[in-house]
Amino acid sequence: MKPIEEDKRYKEAKKRVDDERGFYTHLTFYIVINIIILFINTNFSSQGFKNWAQWHLYATPFFWGIGLLFHGLRVFKRNFVFGKSWEQRKIKELMDEDDTLDV
Repeated sequence: MKPIEEDKRYKEAKKRVDDERGFYTHLTFYIVINIIILFINTNFSSQGFKNWAQWHLYATPFFWGIGLLFHGLRVFKRNFVFGKSWEQRKIKELMDEDDTLDV
């Protein structure tokens, strides 16, 4: 393999590892901070587990969880909407379409 190709592969792999590390860091903070928020906002001494039924306890985990979901999709699906495979398919589709129009 050529050194240029090897260097490119290394940089892509390094970026992939950095992206995955960033996701796992994000996930760790999500879990730790939301556990802390849930325990701070629940007052067991006065109401016990009745506080767990309040919707505002779940707003932060819910909306942050949506962000975490998209972060995970971006990292592990690699441009899941308009990625390289989509580009390749679309280019081939348009080229095939042009070929049929020229005949």
